[in-house]
Amino acid sequence: MRKKQVILVIISSLLLSAAAHFFFIQQWLDGYFMIGPNDGLSQMIPFKQFIYEQYSNGNFFYSWAFGLGGGFYSQLAYYFSTSIVFLATAGIVFLLETVQWIDSPDLLFWADIILFVSILRLSFIITAAAFAFRYMGIGTTAAFTGAAVYGLCVMYVRHVIFWEFFTDAMLWLPILVLGTEKIIREGKPGWFIAAWSLMFFNNFYFAYVHLIFLFIYILFRWMIPLSEQECTKRKQLRLFFTAGFISFCISAVSFIPAVYAFFNNHRPAYEAAIPFFRMTDNMLYASKYIILPAILLLFLFTKTLYKERTYKLFAWLTLFLMILHFSPLAASVFNGFSAPQYRWEYVLSFVGGGCVAAGLQSLHTIRIKQLLLPAAVAGGLYLLMAQLMTRVTGLAFEFQRQLVISVLLFLCVVFLLLLYLWKKQMYLLLLLQIGIVLSSLVIVNEYEQLAMSERFGVNIVSRDFLQSSEYNGTEQQRLINQIKKSETDPFTRIDWMIDFRNNTPIVQHFNGTSLYSSIFNEELLFFYWHDLQIDMRRESVSRYATLGNRTNLHSLLQTKYWMRDKQQTVNAPYGFVPFAESERYIVFKNTLPLPFVRTAQDVFYEEDLIDRSPLDKEHAMLSGVVLEKKSGKSRFLPKEKNIIHKSVIRTKNAAYTNDHLEVKTDNGGITMIPPVPSAEVKDYYVHFDIQRMDGSGFALKVNKYRTTRKPASSIYKTGINTVVIRIPAAEKITIQLPQGTYKLKDLQLYEEDYRELHEEAAKKVTQPEVQWDKNKLFIHYKNETKEQYMVLPIPFEKGWLLKINGKRKQIEKANFAFTGIPLQNGVNRIQLVYRPPFFIVSVILTVLGFIGASWLIKRDR
Repeated sequence: MRKKQVILVIISSLLLSAAAHFFFIQQWLDGYFMIGPNDGLSQMIPFKQFIYEQYSNGNFFYSWAFGLGGGFYSQLAYYFSTSIVFLATAGIVFLLETVQWIDSPDLLFWADIILFVSILRLSFIITAAAFAFRYMGIGTTAAFTGAAVYGLCVMYVRHVIFWEFFTDAMLWLPILVLGTEKIIREGKPGWFIAAWSLMFFNNFYFAYVHLIFLFIYILFRWMIPLSEQECTKRKQLRLFFTAGFISFCISAVSFIPAVYAFFNNHRPAYEAAIPFFRMTDNMLYASKYIILPAILLLFLFTKTLYKERTYKLFAWLTLFLMILHFSPLAASVFNGFSAPQYRWEYVLSFVGGGCVAAGLQSLHTIRIKQLLLPAAVAGGLYLLMAQLMTRVTGLAFEFQRQLVISVLLFLCVVFLLLLYLWKKQMYLLLLLQIGIVLSSLVIVNEYEQLAMSERFGVNIVSRDFLQSSEYNGTEQQRLINQIKKSETDPFTRIDWMIDFRNNTPIVQHFNGTSLYSSIFNEELLFFYWHDLQIDMRRESVSRYATLGNRTNLHSLLQTKYWMRDKQQTVNAPYGFVPFAESERYIVFKNTLPLPFVRTAQDVFYEEDLIDRSPLDKEHAMLSGVVLEKKSGKSRFLPKEKNIIHKSVIRTKNAAYTNDHLEVKTDNGGITMIPPVPSAEVKDYYVHFDIQRMDGSGFALKVNKYRTTRKPASSIYKTGINTVVIRIPAAEKITIQLPQGTYKLKDLQLYEEDYRELHEEAAKKVTQPEVQWDKNKLFIHYKNETKEQYMVLPIPFEKGWLLKINGKRKQIEKANFAFTGIPLQNGVNRIQLVYRPPFFIVSVILTVLGFIGASWLIKRDR
């Protein structure tokens, strides 16, 4: 490609990208953002802000403010911590902030620039695809048209709005195909190494998706050779494996910690049946994932085009991936053999774009009469799908506008195609290509407005919304700032989040007790689900939230403040007293706090507490330390009595027999009347196992505490049916449920007088000197009372290196999910340093990878 053509492609890609964002440019001018109200605001924006702040302050690995604490470099590698597009953006923003051309970026800033980053990213995607198609022998204008079909796919818009980091994969895919072709045609591995290094480094999940596609592409490529002078399959395999291994080594500094974080996360197995085939949507005009352009349908039914090899390759790939799109089993495979997720369809758009480009290249070989049957078949498909939408789904009216637009575009493309085939003039071919690009622009802008803005609520995400009480209200922030000003302890946590926005602590800049992320430390999940059975008010595999209003846990985990809407104060934890309030919100302060550094003489072991109640486990954590690995005799722990057999159980608008509960009207259920408690009893812990027999999701209330359970079919269901809820002591305890049939068993009821907590809080212990600098923690502790262990409320996680008095020691998992340090008598100079798992090995592999790449490229040159 000549230099002028390169420049023209780049400029055209940028202009086309801007045109593809026309709807959102208008929205942005009116004060709205190109981002979804759910994951976009709950994850994408907060994580960008958080990572930028950490990186710009020189902290690259660990943060106490990441949920309950965690290695964000590895756990957020799925999102942005290793995203090349984000790192480039952050670098530019940091430079502009350093020279004081912009103020310190906030959430509004990151929401603002999504549109501009998206325009640039899409222009790079179109350019990369055009170069890949051009290398395969397709003319420049045809290659650009095919690249436009790829770049202007609806999945790009969907991903930018919901999960922006997904769209980076669309940039690496054309480079991967280019690198693969370079090996097959020339035996040169440079582009292949570059593509895989970028993908491995950028995001392990989409590297996996591309690996599946690579196998498919190579298989089809071997069945359909494109030239007579390609490398032997043996040489290709050698280069593929060698270059792939080198790419893995180059990216190891990112890839290995990210993959470790993925495997150290826990997702319950997806138990629902996954069918091999199911009609999931209408790809002609009403799909959330992919809408096939009219020209592609016409080409796929044109027999003559299959005589040309490049077209045949892309056409067969397109047809094969179209079939896979309708297979939930394939969607599961692309999602790591887990729940079916339709995230890979941009690959179908790419091969579809290649099919269009190759078809345009060979269009001159077609006679006008050869197009009549394809046009009739394609037109019939539009009518057939419209009928099916009416009869099967009943959604035809909802998508009437999309149908009309798609049919009109189809007719326009057919007219331009017939006109070219009639006259065979180059200007008509150019006009046809312009028509194809314009039709893609119309579809993508309509999708932005009708699907993304109106149906998925993007039209509510405005500057005002981001400053409202539903996201980051001024009234809320004033109370948070008041807490910060009054509190000198840097480790203090605040139990507060806006409903369903578990990353509120990141948004409002405080140390919180909640997190929403697809990947985080599984020890914390097990701590919530199994060990302490903490109710989060919303069942989810990708969230943890608050501490169930359980004072013992608040004190153990440094939660000194509890903030809520005034209507929810009835559930305030025991020992928390009013501290500050505004018109709508109130803050309570913990009167029974415990120090950040705690030591213990008494040791308990997890295996001895397996059958104990969560309340017993809390008492063990307060009275000593609970260790995972048993190395001695456990201290005796008094067992709290289950008083359910002393309680009277009655039903209300329900029937309860043999663990079978039939609720006849909403808010019916059972009432437990416990024996009259002593004056020392402050709270009850209610424990039961519950399932709805029809598998539907439901909400339940225990007195005035409300929580929700997901449907049995949900891919975000934890699989844990046990519920433990703390409520203030009352004369009666009601469990209220929606109308339906339930399996309710293992009812337990415990009284809590907080004797253990009061004893611990009353101890006058001199806190050792603690210094925490980024990923390094220093503690100077003088052990004069023969304490056995030090316990820190830092989640137990691979990556921490412990030294005591200069000697390497092993960290132990303590209190089910946190950090335990064995102590020596006398002075203990403790040093904790965190690096991502296998980081040193990863760095060495990266250096060796660059050396290997240089050697391989020079050798083949």
